[in-house]
Amino acid sequence: MSSKIYVLDTNIILHNNHMIKELSDNGNNIIVIPETVLIELENFKKNFTELGFQARTFARMLAASKVSEVDFKNNCRIVKMKLDDINLHLFAKVKYDSDIDTNHLDESNDKRIVEVATASQDYYKGQKIVFLSLDVYARMFGLLANVKVESLREDRSDVPAFQFIKTLSLDSSYFNTINNKDIRDYDEEYKYGNYSYEFVSDDGNTLYAVISPSGLIHVIDENEDFKGLEVKPINLKQKFFMKSILSNIYDIHIVDARAGSGKTLMAFTAAMRLIDKGNYEKIVYVRNSIESVDKGADVGYLAGNDEKFRIYNMALFDTLEFIAKKRLRKKENVDMQMAIESKIEEMMGKYHIEKLWPGEARGRTLSNAIVILDEWQNSSNNTTQLILSRLDNNCKAIVIGSNRQIDNMYLNRYNNGLTSLLKQTQNEKNPLPLFAIELDKSVRGKFSHFADEVFGKVEKN
Repeated sequence: MSSKIYVLDTNIILHNNHMIKELSDNGNNIIVIPETVLIELENFKKNFTELGFQARTFARMLAASKVSEVDFKNNCRIVKMKLDDINLHLFAKVKYDSDIDTNHLDESNDKRIVEVATASQDYYKGQKIVFLSLDVYARMFGLLANVKVESLREDRSDVPAFQFIKTLSLDSSYFNTINNKDIRDYDEEYKYGNYSYEFVSDDGNTLYAVISPSGLIHVIDENEDFKGLEVKPINLKQKFFMKSILSNIYDIHIVDARAGSGKTLMAFTAAMRLIDKGNYEKIVYVRNSIESVDKGADVGYLAGNDEKFRIYNMALFDTLEFIAKKRLRKKENVDMQMAIESKIEEMMGKYHIEKLWPGEARGRTLSNAIVILDEWQNSSNNTTQLILSRLDNNCKAIVIGSNRQIDNMYLNRYNNGLTSLLKQTQNEKNPLPLFAIELDKSVRGKFSHFADEVFGKVEKN
């Protein structure tokens, strides 16, 4: 098999530098790192973000590599390095055709990286040159330069159709005795991944239940399950979601939910109930939105900097404010805003609510906590691994996000952490008990519904 020459764009390394080993194919292929990529990575490595972590990890890889040859040919300088079975070639041109335009630096850098891919065609004659980039514009520059371009293979991986909720016809005479029975006694075609059931009888009655990892049926009893909650689920899928948390039979809950579906509110309400019952001690809120990538380095990852991070934790404060209003009774001559702020502070203390950013997680161990991972469509697999590996055996994770709202330019609906976990929900050999559901109804109000109806259709088309 003839070897391939992979010329990497910066975003490939920032997305997941472990891909280098896979692309190397046990040394059969050569990985070319353009000089401009090194310059861009140098700028990232000082950041206390996931991108900074990836840049520093790659720097350690370079430091561990040994130089085997330095070649100068066709006005190009190539430093050939080797790390185990990985062949890394650092590639620079003496003179670039593209001038540096400080007003359009990203575009200038893209063109210079593509120039290296073009020069590689002359240097590695007879071998297949592939320019890898997650950036569609960079790939277009490559095509214009007559270079073969690709994205990562994982970008094109199929996302299976999930059937988290199954409808089953069942005589209503079983409804009073089905709780805690094995689902396989009633559904011979039950398969792992059918986490929730809607039982429908011929006489028009319905019964709803979630299925434990061992296959036991846990019937939803609205009068008991949601009794005393300030915020109650108002549609069927919310009920499945909240029942799954309150039953406390799953370790990880994965939710793909559209904006305004109540996912964060449901998660916090149920988490507080479990703490009230003494099952856990605290709630840890991890939000990984685009601010984690772009703004985190600007404000700094310093513990206790609530004012710096308040704007990026507005979803948390909005949720707590909503719950606080529900817990407060209107009284005359009371400053409601002051009362709400006081109630939020009280809840923060009572439930030991912590705010955690991915950059703060390394070196920590989270114990006896419900960890809510919000906006997880903007998290990579590396960040997902980082956070989940911080949890000890006494924790529960609730992972929520929306693949309709991906803001991270290094991720898409095929390769983000939320999708990877959703795919895992179909794996019957999971070491941890999982629950998954899709919340597809907006409950925020008429504007959210209007936006989804009008602009959601446009995006889908």
